[in-house]
Formats: sequence, structure tokens, C-alpha cells
Amino acid sequence: MTQQKLQRPAVWALVLTGAASFMAALDNLVVTTALPAIRADLGGKLEDLEWTVNAYTLTFAVLLMFGSALGDRFGRRRLFIAGLAVFSAASAAAALSPGIGQLIAARAVQGAGAAVMMPLSLTLLTAAVPAARRGAALGIYGAVTGLAVASGPLIGGSLTEHISWQWIFWLNVPIGLALIPLARLRLAESTAPGARLDLPGTLLISGGLFGIVYGLVNANAHGWTSAPVLTGLLAGSALVGGFVHHGFRNANPMLPMRLFRSRGFFGINFASLLMYLGMFGSIFLLSQFLQGVAGYSPTEAGLRMLPWTGMGMIVAPLAGILADRIGGRPVVVAGLALQAIGLGWFATVLSPGVSYAAQLPALVLSGIGMSLYFAPANHVLMSTVAPADQGRASGTNNALREVGGALGVAVLASVFSARGGYETPQSFTDGTVPALWIGAAAVALAAALALLLPRGSKRPSPAPAAAATPSAPMPEVTAAG
Repeated sequence: MTQQKLQRPAVWALVLTGAASFMAALDNLVVTTALPAIRADLGGKLEDLEWTVNAYTLTFAVLLMFGSALGDRFGRRRLFIAGLAVFSAASAAAALSPGIGQLIAARAVQGAGAAVMMPLSLTLLTAAVPAARRGAALGIYGAVTGLAVASGPLIGGSLTEHISWQWIFWLNVPIGLALIPLARLRLAESTAPGARLDLPGTLLISGGLFGIVYGLVNANAHGWTSAPVLTGLLAGSALVGGFVHHGFRNANPMLPMRLFRSRGFFGINFASLLMYLGMFGSIFLLSQFLQGVAGYSPTEAGLRMLPWTGMGMIVAPLAGILADRIGGRPVVVAGLALQAIGLGWFATVLSPGVSYAAQLPALVLSGIGMSLYFAPANHVLMSTVAPADQGRASGTNNALREVGGALGVAVLASVFSARGGYETPQSFTDGTVPALWIGAAAVALAAALALLLPRGSKRPSPAPAAAATPSAPMPEVTAAG
């Protein structure tokens, strides 16, 4: 077989999976700068805006590993296409939503589609690319995903200002419709013989996280001692406890709890959860502050967030080189510490009349910190587990990051609601400042947990398992088409 024939399937796989991952990653943050316009158009309270974000991140988090297992069992290309179809249809439903409730429901379905599409895109890409080229292909794939995160607030703001907020969702539809037939024609089918579905574990963690987030989101509206809030918090905690017990006792759980016996695995995963808690919750509030208090348009707000969200394009490659030389642990710890300092800086300078120049150092520090964390985090994660567990480790870390994001929006918005509100610029600031201090404390705790990582952990050599989704069995591959 010629080199050209070897390259063509790999190029198609990179283009198709990269485009799909871009859409899924973009929808994590694209909605943030559109929130004021959505609130003005559809109405809704603070908790409704929280669910507009959390409905996506929660379903994405809890179904991520289950979606991967579905692909392993029933065909990765088949389920990848199904995920694309669900994601695209839910995007259209979100754009057509006549009310906030319908929008939240559509966002939940979007998250379910992304939970199937995103992990399988990485598996399909890994299978299509020769081992000698795999590192470069995965680097491009990661850069595309990073670009989606960086540009999310700017794309959301620009579409909202110059067309309408509905177009942050319409954008996905033509891309998805184009990718579906191309994926059917150009990607190879593969399965993992003997893959098992952990339905009880999926139901336990889904119900548990929903209950906890529901209680946090509604605590200020209904009161912390109200029956719905207490029921959500207690029942959710009990179900999460059941999920942990299931992970210890079940023969093939979606998340084997034995992995957390490793100090490094425990440290990097809970550091990731706390990092996302502080970062996502802060971006949720600050993107609204820039518009509602500072008076910037959606596009201007998105541009002004770029020193934070877009810094990775500059810093991440340098951070990767640094991690190769001195190990990932000090780079991760430094990144989390800078992110915490950045959020604390924001809390110190924020006021109704604060200038952008006063905010800029906090944005830059947060951006550098986030980039230093992201660059070596996955490689540090893989160094804490055996090669056979790297697929499950990757899925676990991705899921916990999304859970952290959902909890961050719920926790920081709860603090915001208790101490302030939307009534005046001053009340918005009064609520945002203590919420940012909570976010800074969460990321500072993440830095402390990162100290549990093994010393001198450097990047492991690329292996297919490191990029695989949570199932360990080797795939059976059939011809595309």
C-alpha cells in the first residue's frame, strides 16, 4: 500500500473528528456571552441561566464514559454518526426554543449527543492514524479543541450581537449535516469485543449529580431547608455514595474506584475538578459582568476575555516543553497557583466603574495559569496509571472536569444570588466578588492537591491506550463504507 493511501484515511479522520470535537468543545463556553441576550429574550431567573449552561455540561459529564462504551459494543463509527445527528438536531431545537424551559431541555439533549460523539472521535482518529504519525495528529486534534475553548466567548458574542443568540446553535446544524455522510463514507468501523455497558453505574451517577446540582441551583430561591432542596442534596449524595460503592464492588464498573488508591491519580483528578469549578463558575459571572456592568457589547466582551481563554495558543506549547524538561508536577502546580491568584486579583479590583486596564493583569495571569495547567495535565494523568487503565483514566478525568464545571456554575451562582443580584451594577458586583473569592479558593486547593503528584513525572511516550476511550479491549476494524 502506498504512503498516499495510508495518509488519505488519516487526513479524513483528522478533519472529521476535529470538526466534531470543535463543535462539542465550543458549546461549553459559546453560550456564556449570549446569556444576557437569552435572559432578555426568553426571560428566566438566575437559576434558569445556570441550567442553560449546566444542562449541557452535566449530561456530557455523566454520559461520557457510557457513550464511549456504547461505541465499543455497537460500532464506533455508527455511534459517532448517531451522536452527531443527536447533537445537530438538539442544536436546531435550541435555536427554535420559544421559552427558557425548552432551551434547557434542548441543551441537555445536546450534551447527550456530545457525550457519544466526543470520546469516539478520539478513538476513531487514533485507529486511523499510523503510530509514527499519531503524536502529530493528536497534537492537531488537541489544538483544534483548544481553539474552540479559546474562541467560544468571542464567537458567541459576535453571533449574538451581529445576528442573534439563536445562531450560536444554528452554527452547528450545517456542519453536522455535512459531517454525517462524510463520516459514513470516510471513517472505518471498529468495535471492542466483549465491551460491557455499566447501566447501573450510569443511572447512579446521573441521578446523584442531578440531585446535588438541583439543590445548589435552587437553594437561594427556595431556601436551604426547603423540602425540594434538601431532597435533592441528600438523595443526590446518597446516589453518589452508591456509585462509589458500585465502583469498588462491581466486576466491570464504568469507573473502577481502585484507581483512586494511587495518590497521583487522586491528586490530578480532584485538582482538575476544582480547577474547572473555579474557572467555569467565574467565567459564567464575569462574562455577564462585562456586559451588564461594564457596558460592553457581546462582541467586545468576547474580545476582552481572550487574554484569559486564548492565552493557551501562546503559552501551552512552551509549557509542554517546560514539562518535558522539569516534569509535569511543578508546571501544573504553578499553573493552578497563577489561576488562583488571577481570580483573587479579579475579586480585589472589581467594582461598577472598574476599567479594563485594571482587569487586564487578572485576565493575563488567569490565562497563563490555565495554559500551564492544561499543557501537561493529560500526560501527568497517564503517568499515574498502568497502560491498560489509561483509557479509563482519560475518560474519568474528562468527566470530572465537566462535573467541576457544572458544580462551579451552581456554587458560585448560589453565592452570587445570596450576596447580590441583577438589580443594579452595585448589587451585581456585590454578588460577584465573594463568588470569585470562592472560585480562587477552589483553585488554590487544586494547587495543593497537585502537590500529591509524583515528582519528576514526565511525558510518557505516545500510546494508543492513552488516547483511547474507557474500554481496554483492542478494536476489530472493518473497511469504511
